[in-house]
Amino acid sequence: MANVLKHIPELEGMELGYIQGLMKTMDEEEASLFAQVYRARRKDPQMILILTLLGFFGFAGLHRFILGQLGLGILYLITAGLCFIGTIVDLVNYKSLAYEYNIKVAHETLNMLTCNFSEKGNN
Repeated sequence: MANVLKHIPELEGMELGYIQGLMKTMDEEEASLFAQVYRARRKDPQMILILTLLGFFGFAGLHRFILGQLGLGILYLITAGLCFIGTIVDLVNYKSLAYEYNIKVAHETLNMLTCNFSEKGNN
């Protein structure tokens, strides 16, 4: 069982618990590779918070672009964050926005590595 905080020390809360569950069956090599890829692709909730705050200064929707939600990013940009209401809602929910994105990234990373490890085992 791999130590999650050894590999990804910045995790906290629900994300930490979720990633611990994903990594519990990994050996050290698999955990290290997973952590390396996941850390490079995950979004820090504090960065989402800062980008959301920029919505009040004419740059609404940047956080949605970063989270891969291009349609909402464009909508926020055109409508000034849906007249600031959407920006305020996202400001309250920035941690859950980052968490949802990071969980999706964790599964993509796990699937990618599982395919790589199974190909390695077949050779």
